[in-house]
Amino acid sequence: MPESYTPSILKYPLLILTVSLLLYFGAQLFIPMLFGLLIAFVMYPMCLWFEQHHCSKYLAITICLMTLMVLSSGLLALLGWQLQNFSSQLPEIIQKLNIETIQLKKWLQLNTGVSISWQEDWMRNLVSANSDKITDLLNNAFSATANALFLLFLTPIYTVLFLYHRSTFVKFLIILTGYQHEVKLRNILQQAVLTYAGFIKGMIAVYLIVGILNSIGLSLLGIEHALLFGMLTAFMTIIPYVGIILSSLLPIGMALITKDSIWYPVGVIVVFTLVQYLEGNIIF
Repeated sequence: MPESYTPSILKYPLLILTVSLLLYFGAQLFIPMLFGLLIAFVMYPMCLWFEQHHCSKYLAITICLMTLMVLSSGLLALLGWQLQNFSSQLPEIIQKLNIETIQLKKWLQLNTGVSISWQEDWMRNLVSANSDKITDLLNNAFSATANALFLLFLTPIYTVLFLYHRSTFVKFLIILTGYQHEVKLRNILQQAVLTYAGFIKGMIAVYLIVGILNSIGLSLLGIEHALLFGMLTAFMTIIPYVGIILSSLLPIGMALITKDSIWYPVGVIVVFTLVQYLEGNIIF
């Protein structure tokens, strides 16, 4: 094998290794950067509309960003209000849960012969054996919260930079691909950005419709905090299969605790199943 051929073989693995290390150690910066790029794609059509109607680039970007912040803040405020109402009733829910737990222990003792003291000892041993895992879970939750706040701080900055310097990025891509492909490249970029923006807007509309339908169904069943549970379940469907199962446990548990009939939890399951069917076959 010629000696000059060996470096050409090695340069690709070295390039892959270098890029992989860069992505791994720079994840804290690249993740909000990519989120900022995706949000910039979504905001680009609105930003372009304002610019075409005699707004400066600064003003158009500011209006788009403020609109996004107002909508996000309004949704968070609505969910926060529901969460505050939920937390105010938390002592009552815990009291009812304790009563249900005592009744469950008595039922187990009556039907299985397992004494209440043995059940309590088993539960204490289970908590003690998993205390380290609980601590790790809390630490991971704290770390994830800190990362999310960092992400929320950097993402809007990247979004503004991508929107303001978009012509510079396009020129850079034109230089990479060659000026003979400029027209084709601009058409591809335009179609890709507009298609992605339309897709995201459609997905947001789908999740809002699903959340409203969930909330209406839970309200008809008389489940408290229907809006909170309905919207939470809708947005958790972003995670396929697992999201809807985990998020539905809260309203099902609320129905079990606050209602006297088993048909209410069954009704919650029916509501979510029906809405998911409509989402998958009609709404989407």
